[in-house]
Amino acid sequence: MMETPQNQFMREAIRLSVENVKSGNGGPFAAVIVKDNKIIARGTNRVTTTNDPTAHAEVVAIREACKELNAFQLEDCEIYTSCEPCPMCLGAIYWARPKKIYFANTREDAAHIGFDDSFIYDEIGLDFTKRSIDTEHILRDEALEAFQAWKAKTDKIEY
Repeated sequence: MMETPQNQFMREAIRLSVENVKSGNGGPFAAVIVKDNKIIARGTNRVTTTNDPTAHAEVVAIREACKELNAFQLEDCEIYTSCEPCPMCLGAIYWARPKKIYFANTREDAAHIGFDDSFIYDEIGLDFTKRSIDTEHILRDEALEAFQAWKAKTDKIEY
């Protein structure tokens, strides 16, 4: 039986995740981004080595792919991630707009080794007044100026 390209790309993400753990460079997560059946970017978790809580594998890979393509969206791309994306990464993936996501480990698998994102998934659905981090809504009328300027702008680049 022939190996599918999807399995080959996922195996690369898995290989990178294992390598990341063994090298001590970060958590057990990796991602690759594919366009036209070719890997155009790779990312591994770099949270602890860069002191950047947003340096998750998917975000790192998205940043690299966007540089490679000189674009802010990943049209016609696929992302292969060694684990089901966390809420932050899922948001980044949706903003990047790839055509498909493949993942290997589940969020439950991640929770079993100490990466439990269920709290964040729950928080997102709450009204901001009920979230665990104190959040206060201020200066909306002043902030609306930027939104009004954006709405009126005729030469904006939509995204």
